[in-house]
Amino acid sequence: MRRSGEGMKAVVNRTLRLGLGMTDEPIVPEPFTVVPHAFGFRPGTDLDRLNQLVDELEAEEGARKLAP
Repeated sequence: MRRSGEGMKAVVNRTLRLGLGMTDEPIVPEPFTVVPHAFGFRPGTDLDRLNQLVDELEAEEGARKLAP
C-alpha cells in the first residue's frame, strides 16, 4: 500500500486476482536460490530422526518437571 499509494481494498483485490490467475498480467516469480550450509553432522547421522529425538528430550524434561 505504501509503495503503490493504493488503498487496502484495491491492494487486496489485485493480490487476490493475481493469486487466482484472474488477470492478463504474467506472473513472474523472483528466482529462488538455496544457500547450503555445513551443519557439522557426521556422516551416517540420520537427520530425519532429529525431530523424534527432540520430542523425546522434551517429553523427558516435561516428566521431570511433573515429578514430585
